[in-house]
Amino acid sequence: MSNISDKEKPFIEYDQSQGILFPNHLSDWIPANHLVRVVNHMIDQIDISPIISLYKPGGRPAYHPRMMLKVLIYSYCEKIYSSRKIEKALHENINFMWLSGFQKPDFRSINHFRRKIGVRLKKIFFKVIGYLLKKKHIRFENYFLDGTKIEANANKYTFVWRKATSKFKERLLKKIYDLFSEIENINREEGLKNNLKSGMKETLSTREKLSEVKKVIDESLEKNPDKELKKISKKIGDNYLPRLEKYEEYEEICGSRNSFSKTDPDATFMRMKEDHMRNGQLKAAYNVQIGTENQFILNYDIHQKPTDTTTLIPHLEGLKECEIKPENVIADAGYGSQENYEYLEKEKIEAYVKYNTFRIEDTKKFKKDPFRKENFAFDQEKNEYECPKGRRLKYSHTKKKKSENGYETTLDIYECESCEGCELKNACTKSEGNRCIQVNSRLDELKSQARLKLKSEKGIKLRKKRCIEPESVFGHIKSNRKFNRFMLRGLDKVTLEWGLLSIAHNMRKLWVIQLFVSVYILENLLVIKKGV
Repeated sequence: MSNISDKEKPFIEYDQSQGILFPNHLSDWIPANHLVRVVNHMIDQIDISPIISLYKPGGRPAYHPRMMLKVLIYSYCEKIYSSRKIEKALHENINFMWLSGFQKPDFRSINHFRRKIGVRLKKIFFKVIGYLLKKKHIRFENYFLDGTKIEANANKYTFVWRKATSKFKERLLKKIYDLFSEIENINREEGLKNNLKSGMKETLSTREKLSEVKKVIDESLEKNPDKELKKISKKIGDNYLPRLEKYEEYEEICGSRNSFSKTDPDATFMRMKEDHMRNGQLKAAYNVQIGTENQFILNYDIHQKPTDTTTLIPHLEGLKECEIKPENVIADAGYGSQENYEYLEKEKIEAYVKYNTFRIEDTKKFKKDPFRKENFAFDQEKNEYECPKGRRLKYSHTKKKKSENGYETTLDIYECESCEGCELKNACTKSEGNRCIQVNSRLDELKSQARLKLKSEKGIKLRKKRCIEPESVFGHIKSNRKFNRFMLRGLDKVTLEWGLLSIAHNMRKLWVIQLFVSVYILENLLVIKKGV
């Protein structure tokens, strides 16, 4: 062991008791090209009147909303999502201290502000988009639309399924009907019988009517107590009525969805993409939709249904708030529906949107499959199709079909004259009767238009670029930013949380571009200096 003292070793001396006679300005300790300066400058430039209007005069003065917004967005830029950790950073992190002007709001104030701005954050987001448009970082020329599923802040095993709820409710209603048949068989005064028979039996499917019937029985028991009726009243009050209330509440929460979570009722159980599982795993989640250009997020919204088909129209309608619409929309096959194609056509937006069979149409398997309706020969004069066996499929009738959004499509039904005795029937159809095909002429026309656009030179370039636009944004947020699960619960709060993430992502993207430009200028200056 060396006997050399610390003073004799070659170290720089330090003294923790020393002070600074003339304190430096805090901003002098922050690099000129730091991310915190980008956030500070951006929020100073935009109009935050939508948030300021939320505050009412009177009472104790609040922290300035511009300062609070800067702190909140910068914390999301730095992967700090917890209000307690933000409070800690305001006491310890020099960047947060400078941004807040040495003010130190506690976690309650931060949470209160975050909740308060929830309804107006989308307006602030579009103010940032306006700034990016002004600086020409985006042009709304090519709008790349995509979605991903992000896990909700809910327990795994809190499933409530609509079908199971309906089944249990039907069983309960059957027991209720049987119970009241038993009541009618009890020899009681005519008043009770008349009340039970006055139309209540046909409307027992609601908890209000069941409560009314229990009230009738209880009134009868007050006049003439009876053991059997008392048991029935107890069974209704302790068992049947609470269960019926629960099932009807579940159906109301579900709405048009197939499921929800008891922990977060706004979340729906969705099939998540998991590398270690072949088919993914069912988890309570939200469907996040974003539109991007140059990897900036131009718009965002949150949906409760797992499919992407019904999300395109409400997503693009949300853009009308910023009074601008894209020239071209590029999306994958999940968005290719007649409703979406016609909406884009109506809005005069070029649609580079795939449909479900676009990827396989050029494959040999598709072209050589004789049983696909697309490969059936069509006689336009007779309005008939011909199957591989040479038998005719004649027009049968037209039917209407409605989507989940209530959009109506028209389908022409063609039925084979006779499949009896055909050796190819088992390979052609699983139906016991004749082979039928459904033809949507309007959708086929729209698919043909989409195919021409997608296979054009411009369409091929946009399709290639789509893979590196929204996909890379989702990858950055979920993998690099480690945001795989929402922290807040409820659709409104989750939308707020993703809005803050989207603004933070755009800030970081702008910062990276500015860093690249400054490095490029510096390198060129060095080259010029060497040349001189």
